Amino acid sequence: MSESPGADFLAGMAASSRERVVEARTHLPEAELRARAADSPLPPALQLSARRFDVIAEVKFRSPASGKLREGDEGSVMARVAGYAEAGAVAVSVLTEPDRFDGSMTHLVTAVRALTGRIPAMRKDFLVDPYQVYEARLAGASGVLLILRMLDQPTLREMVECAARLKLFVLLEAFDAADIERAAELVRHYASVATLLVGVNCRDLVSLEVVPRRLDELVHLLPDTVPRVAESGVATAADAARVAIAGYDVALVGSALMSALEPLQLVRAMLSAGRMERARRS
Repeated sequence: MSESPGADFLAGMAASSRERVVEARTHLPEAELRARAADSPLPPALQLSARRFDVIAEVKFRSPASGKLREGDEGSVMARVAGYAEAGAVAVSVLTEPDRFDGSMTHLVTAVRALTGRIPAMRKDFLVDPYQVYEARLAGASGVLLILRMLDQPTLREMVECAARLKLFVLLEAFDAADIERAAELVRHYASVATLLVGVNCRDLVSLEVVPRRLDELVHLLPDTVPRVAESGVATAADAARVAIAGYDVALVGSALMSALEPLQLVRAMLSAGRMERARRS
């Protein structure tokens, strides 16, 4: 049964995220975190396929829109991310938000350990502070997701600059044209020094329903100098073909893979369908 969505979903998630930062600082002061992150091994870089379509496969155990997806423990995280890598995913996205997604930083650390440097891991959360970017780096992540709608432009700049210093890629998540305009400004300023991707999440923030047509409506607004990511609305191989035709270079797939009986076969089918369509149009 679906959980009840709210109009202030992102505001609530941001407030909860700030509380987590306050709590984390009581256990690990920022100066120590920065030093430890800087001394940690360099994670693997994101390397997209020359075949012009990739899948970022996600680990999340609950969705506010769908409820419980899977039971989550260390063993299931390890098996799932290792399988994603074997199936050809270009990276693994790991939800670390604990309250609405049943995520944790432990899941991220476990995923990094299971991947053994084969492909990158990305921290996906409702990040509001550079402290959390350092947390991601210390955990072994290669990238972070930043939700444009949640952050003012100075904070976005600060967090992108932080990620660039730490050699992390950044996926900038947009929901509408205004978000994309802000992403384009960041691309103009930082694409030469940071690895950036810009994605469209077509989930309605009030109802939390997926509205796939928004992917088609917004793709032409995305900067064409960085990879374009379809972040929701991709559940089947046919969906992957559709977004590849529209012009997306990557599909980030979460709930569909977590719910699938054969998730690795689904990753392979999505890659095959998307790459076939890009090849036809090359």
